[in-house]
Amino acid sequence: MSDARQEHTASVLSNGKVLVTGGFNHNIGFLNSAELYDPSTSTWTTTDSMIDAREHHTASVLLNGKVLVTGGAGIEFSALNSVELYDPSTGTWTTTGNMTNARAYHTASILSNGLVLVTGGAHNGTIISSELYDPSTSTWANTGNMTNARGQHTASVLSNGLVLVTGGYNGRIALNSAELYSLFRTN
Repeated sequence: MSDARQEHTASVLSNGKVLVTGGFNHNIGFLNSAELYDPSTSTWTTTDSMIDAREHHTASVLLNGKVLVTGGAGIEFSALNSVELYDPSTGTWTTTGNMTNARAYHTASILSNGLVLVTGGAHNGTIISSELYDPSTSTWANTGNMTNARGQHTASVLSNGLVLVTGGYNGRIALNSAELYSLFRTN
């Protein structure tokens, strides 16, 4: 890669290339750079840089092929609520609607209906809230809170459409709890 980085994301695009975004470099600081890996040629190329430098963010390939990058930590290690979209067809970034809550160490899950569920994270403590992004309107809506505030957790979309949120850190201890999210109910 052009930049050494940690706490970044890597997303497989519909064309087979891998988009690597952001992260942190101890010599440079927070990164807004993005690179593409082409597995057919084993080569790296730089692409347009993100608008905000960030680490501990999420990157989700939407059903339309664009990549949604949410939150993370930025300058001064503060959590971000900013959101950007990468368009592989043009190689450019644009801003889209901001999340209601700034968050880093969160998860983002693409639901079967194309909405993106963002859960938990950290910003001045761990976060209990969840939000839904609608790519058709570029808007966010709050959805049911989790039972436990958590960051550094995992979220898996199950074959039945539910999202299983597991483990993480609540600001004091690691969690062994799990909970299910549904558009129609949470528990």
